[in-house]
Amino acid sequence: QVQLVESGGGLVQAGGSLRLSCAASGGIFRFNTMEWHRQAPGKQRELVASITSGRSTNYADSVKGRFIISRDNAKNTVYLQMNSLKPEDTAVYYCRCIEHYTIYWGQGTQVTVSS
Repeated sequence: QVQLVESGGGLVQAGGSLRLSCAASGGIFRFNTMEWHRQAPGKQRELVASITSGRSTNYADSVKGRFIISRDNAKNTVYLQMNSLKPEDTAVYYCRCIEHYTIYWGQGTQVTVSS
């Protein structure tokens, strides 16, 4: 059973930065593609960024050039460095992975960007 625990959210002014962390346990982290998703109030959850076991990355157009996803396999942790934050980045951010055809989600961490 994979468990994902996010941390690092908070309140930041527009233009500021935050780094989110997602610590994984109970699985084979280093083989899994890890993803960050977000859900803003009244909107559908959307994929923000992903990183494969080979460290290939993919980003939503809305965050390209501002967010960086990375992973530390020794710590079973994936990170999301968020720079130049905008009010529209306000959302609950979730970590996700798929292992053995089962989808696992973290509990989410709130990011609020004030204008």
